[in-house]
Amino acid sequence: MRLKSADTPETEEGLQYHLMVKPGDVAPYVLLPGDPDRVPKIAKYWDEKRQVARHREYNTYTGKYKGVPISATSTGIGGPSTAIAVEELLRAGAHTFIRVGTTGSIQKHVGVGDIVITIGSVRLEGTSKQYVRTEYPAVASYEVVLALVEAAESLGLKYHVGLTASTDSFYTGQGRPGYKGYMQSWMKNLIPDLQAARVLNFEMESATLFTLANIYGVRAGMVCAVVANRVTGEMIAGAGEEDAIRTANEAVKILYEWDQLKEKSNKKYFYPSLLKK
Repeated sequence: MRLKSADTPETEEGLQYHLMVKPGDVAPYVLLPGDPDRVPKIAKYWDEKRQVARHREYNTYTGKYKGVPISATSTGIGGPSTAIAVEELLRAGAHTFIRVGTTGSIQKHVGVGDIVITIGSVRLEGTSKQYVRTEYPAVASYEVVLALVEAAESLGLKYHVGLTASTDSFYTGQGRPGYKGYMQSWMKNLIPDLQAARVLNFEMESATLFTLANIYGVRAGMVCAVVANRVTGEMIAGAGEEDAIRTANEAVKILYEWDQLKEKSNKKYFYPSLLKK
């Protein structure tokens, strides 16, 4: 496969080097699970679907959900692979991203099986620092947050809204002991410090996603299923996953409707009173 250049790793048709997608292959609204096997789980709720590409950790489906164009692309684990996915999906025409992930709660009241909708992320990872200084905030789009809240409410789900800590390490970076019990003092203090600051949970991709989305002027948000609670010690693989998936799919439909309303009303931003017009 001949690419344009080492600086522009895509074909003349715009086929992206890692994702193997090109303009026209993905919808403007893209759901971003980490796990490639979660993509077909997301797509099973759609009216129609097709697999567009599968390369490395990136699995991409495109279709329609309740008549709305939608795609899902897996990002793999962590910031580096997430940044690649976002960069190449933007080049393929996406403008709205919702991460659909799993997470570990660090607050007792955020139980296993609940879902968490994130408004902003603590940048404890390194990828976003390759883009902008550390003081730059990693915040979700208010429109995506609001659509996720409305979706969760419409589905009657138990959800929490707040801040997430995004890390590069599943083990020591989230206060778990490393191999043979390896720990440093800051690791032992990490969870208590974040709890005191009212952070709800740990995951590994949102800080990168939110930082890139704001830099590039597009929208991003995240809904995660709580599969572990670090306070109680409970962990159930897959808990809440279907609820997070259903919430994200429904949020895309809501965002599409709001985008149509904004266009009709000649407004750049959504605000609740638009629904009364």
